[in-house]
Amino acid sequence: MKIAAWNVERLKHKKDLNAILSECGRISADILVLTETDERVTPEYKNCFRTPLLKGISTPSVYADTENRVSVFTNYECVGRLPTYDEKTAVCAVLRTEKGDLLVYGTIMGINGNRRTSYREDLVRQLEDINRYVKEGYNICVAGDFNCSFGDNYYFTNYGRDQMLKVFSDHNIDILTKDRPECIDHIAISNTFIGNAGFCIEEWNYDKSLSDHKGIAVTIQ
Repeated sequence: MKIAAWNVERLKHKKDLNAILSECGRISADILVLTETDERVTPEYKNCFRTPLLKGISTPSVYADTENRVSVFTNYECVGRLPTYDEKTAVCAVLRTEKGDLLVYGTIMGINGNRRTSYREDLVRQLEDINRYVKEGYNICVAGDFNCSFGDNYYFTNYGRDQMLKVFSDHNIDILTKDRPECIDHIAISNTFIGNAGFCIEEWNYDKSLSDHKGIAVTIQ
């Protein structure tokens, strides 16, 4: 199973849309979470679960009519949709996989980065979502833009890092990508889902030419 996450920077490089789509196809993930995304970024998958379009969310609008914050693409069957603290910022779907059911929580943790006052509330409320669904018995995959590096000091706040590490540790969720340098997009999965399986990590867009984020993928072997 391969799970990937990539922030495509509100399609600011829309002249490279074909290249972005080509990268999404090349990655060939079973579950692909795109953040700061756009309806025009539509890789070929059977299913897509999106947060609502942002059109009209502010006056004057700073968003294109086709923008949304999070999209989850997959060929797995969806057996349930669950609510999130903010439907515009996180999307939650239960997928039936060959390893069992997996709740995928696609997210941006802090839509304006991690320095605004709203970041703490957004983070706390999303972690409450995760806490609730783990307690309900779901295996969970949290994937997307965490706005936090863990393996270096590239971009983080002590508060954000400490809160995520505590909640994930309390619920036996491993941030598989936490040791990657200059990485703020992450994939975290319940250890009960992974079991004893190994995993490998792949990154792309190192030069930030297609967006201002590297993409990252985890293949569970």
